[in-house]
Amino acid sequence: EVQLVESGGGLVQPGGSLRLSCAASGFTFDDYAMSWVRQAPGKGLEWVSTISGNGGSTYYAESMKGRFTISRDNAKNTLYLQMNSLKSEDTAVYYCAKILSWNENTGWINEYDYWGQGTQVTVSS
Repeated sequence: EVQLVESGGGLVQPGGSLRLSCAASGFTFDDYAMSWVRQAPGKGLEWVSTISGNGGSTYYAESMKGRFTISRDNAKNTLYLQMNSLKSEDTAVYYCAKILSWNENTGWINEYDYWGQGTQVTVSS
């Protein structure tokens, strides 16, 4: 059974940092690219970042470039998202998602097949 369990969310002041983790199980972790996707209150899903199975390719949404860093530890079956210089507009539930199909050359994702339950990030003074 595939499981994705996020952790690390919380309340942080503007300008602060958080590191999210996603513990994966039930599949061969390094065979699959992974993404972080977020959903702000009252809004739809927003793609944040993607990393290839071996970690060699990464992609970011424009508004996250330079502030967020996606990484993975395949020995620990864990995906990470380091978030720095957080802004109030980063407030959202953050989900990790397993990618079923994508184009590694362009970063275009065709299909996700599993999602975690999400972790809340609130950026507020």
